[in-house]
Amino acid sequence: MNTSLKQKIAAAVAKIEHTAKVKPTVGLILGSGLGVLADEVEDAVRIPYDQIPHFPKSTVEGHAGQLVLGTLSGVDVVLMQGRFHFYEGYEQREVTFPVYVMAALGIQTLVVTNAAGGMNEQFAAGDLMIIDDHINFTGANPLIGENDDTLGPRFPDMSAAYTPRLRQLAHDVAAAEDIPVQSGVYVSISGPTYNTPHELMMLRKLGGDAVGMSTVPEVIVARYLGLDVLGITCITDMAIGEQLEPLTHEQVVEVANRTRPRFIQLVKAILAKAQS
Repeated sequence: MNTSLKQKIAAAVAKIEHTAKVKPTVGLILGSGLGVLADEVEDAVRIPYDQIPHFPKSTVEGHAGQLVLGTLSGVDVVLMQGRFHFYEGYEQREVTFPVYVMAALGIQTLVVTNAAGGMNEQFAAGDLMIIDDHINFTGANPLIGENDDTLGPRFPDMSAAYTPRLRQLAHDVAAAEDIPVQSGVYVSISGPTYNTPHELMMLRKLGGDAVGMSTVPEVIVARYLGLDVLGITCITDMAIGEQLEPLTHEQVVEVANRTRPRFIQLVKAILAKAQS
């Protein structure tokens, strides 16, 4: 007999709640090179993904592959230190399974982070970008298939995928902390190849400011489940089609690592302000 999505969620939640007594209100998904934020968590309980029923395995460099529960800036949190990607061969419903689990654990807000290429000529490598909106260019959707109406609606509204209140809070906190931030539209592609010059020119003309290989599936499921969402992108390289240069994943992680002090400062300050 096939195990239902709800049964899989229940099994994962049972394992996590047996291991950690934290009741998180905020979930965070940490992208390439940004997982070090998990080291800031107080009274941390770390659970490797392979110990959680039905969790996929993270196979990408820069993704530690564990769930971390504890307190960050006085907020009870659950962090994904490493995410899953469509290009790893997983279906998008598998990629987004942890979002269902975090929602079942009790989170009300999801903070998604990623490393991406900057298509906006006003950006520079090392910038942080608050995500205003996204374009799903993966060719798939995590909600395709039979819908369970007890989890969410068949046709979820995405008119405000990234919660306006949280976007404004992020900008206010960044200004108070003297952290320069950009804002823009994130385009999600399937990967694993980086874009060709003309693909980048097309995506920019469609309204994209940054391009990456994650985030959008998780945001779709988060909004489906009624969670508030904040998205933060680390611009790790400039993806200007007319000026495109060769790029490696190692370069992406290296720039994300250099940016992480400001990233950590911003996220911790946002969490502290959100609960005050």
